[in-house]
Amino acid sequence: MKRLETILAAATLWFGAVASAAGAQAANPRNLPPAEYMDLASSLLEQLIEIDTTDTDRGDNTRAARVVADALLGAGFPAEDVHVLVPDGFPTKGNLVARLRGSDPDAEPILLLAHLDVVEAQPEDWSPDIPPFEFQERDGYFYGRGTADDKDECAIHTANLIRLRRERFVPERDIVIALTADEESGTRNGVEFLLADHRDLIDAAFALNEGGGGMERDGRKVSNNVQAAEKVYLSFWFAAKNPGGHSSLPVRENAIYELSAALLAVREFDFPVMLNEVTEEFFDRSADLVGGETGEAMRRIVDDPDDAAALAVLSRQASYNARLRTTCVATLVEGGHAENALPQLARANVNCRLLPDHDPDEVEETLRRLAAPFGVEVERRREATPSPPSPLTGEVLDAIERVTEEMWPGVPVLPVMSSGATDGLYLRNAGIPVYGVSGIFGDMDDVRVHGRDERIRIDHFHEGQEFLYRLVKALAGAR
Repeated sequence: MKRLETILAAATLWFGAVASAAGAQAANPRNLPPAEYMDLASSLLEQLIEIDTTDTDRGDNTRAARVVADALLGAGFPAEDVHVLVPDGFPTKGNLVARLRGSDPDAEPILLLAHLDVVEAQPEDWSPDIPPFEFQERDGYFYGRGTADDKDECAIHTANLIRLRRERFVPERDIVIALTADEESGTRNGVEFLLADHRDLIDAAFALNEGGGGMERDGRKVSNNVQAAEKVYLSFWFAAKNPGGHSSLPVRENAIYELSAALLAVREFDFPVMLNEVTEEFFDRSADLVGGETGEAMRRIVDDPDDAAALAVLSRQASYNARLRTTCVATLVEGGHAENALPQLARANVNCRLLPDHDPDEVEETLRRLAAPFGVEVERRREATPSPPSPLTGEVLDAIERVTEEMWPGVPVLPVMSSGATDGLYLRNAGIPVYGVSGIFGDMDDVRVHGRDERIRIDHFHEGQEFLYRLVKALAGAR
């Protein structure tokens, strides 16, 4: 997913406020890889797009992993450094792990994470001449399911690893790529499987992942975002129960009414502001970009999270509000059993996105307190998976800023917290910091991830390829 969530969550940040942030920019030839490696990355992307890797009976992640493995082996990588790892009982859920060895066996590796699986795409939902699992190049774009989430980064990491080997680059630390299954479906055959059964192959000092990426509007590059934190996903059932009766004899104690009242109480409640290192940096760096009343409110909220006037300004925009606090919202409702009977049961799903350091028990207790006056019961649907923020270390952030300035002078780097989640949460929970960064810019007004006619601009794809090549070299060091 989660370039979609980053783009949507940040889209309001610069609306109408960034025309002068950076000049309209076409791809600079100096920002592109050599032609042979652009061809290699495009070819790999084409092969991956044309393999259906959805979580369906026809999807086959293992086949895609083997295509990548064959490319690496054909480029001279030793067999002991290229692995297609398939969970027992799930023959189509294979993962690819490969390694470029460094000169210092004691140095912790860098992990480059991307996922080979994609969300479902029905041909009838796309334009008739753009089948979702057919790779097309037209009008300066690559089309196909996965071009923007996340087979683009799978192809880029593979092509870059081959380029580094062909150029005889010897890093100080190992560079590992992990291209995984089941990121979109949320099952345990991808990163969770690798951590449980093959941790030695993917253990690293830190990982680069999806979830960040560049923001562009009207051809102008606005910021290169680094996702360093994710909110935590947790849902609850709200249930109202009643003896019921005949609809011709209504009473005020009605399960649907009671549930509705409890949900309205949730709507009217705001969790407290809880800033962390990532969100403080986000608001601090965004203030000058945005300017005006909103920019001033950003500065003030960093100085004083209890500033009610600043909070009132920022809370009006969903993307800012979601970065300030935990949020909960009703998403599904069901109730009643007959049109001529009083409802005996009404229930709703309330989906919460918790700040990384917000205790799930405290959130549940708050929801119970809100629902209690209406006799509504609250039940946690599943346990939350924690996802602590990754530290904004100079080692990583300085390198990202340096390469960004090198390629796109004047474009700021912006740390962000995603309101959604990626597989990075499992690595963070396992003690491996994760940074979502790609250098692939996306149009804030044309987001097609998970949607109709998914596409990526060709020059953006190759600029991201070069950005990640330079960034990985900078982070890996050299002998």
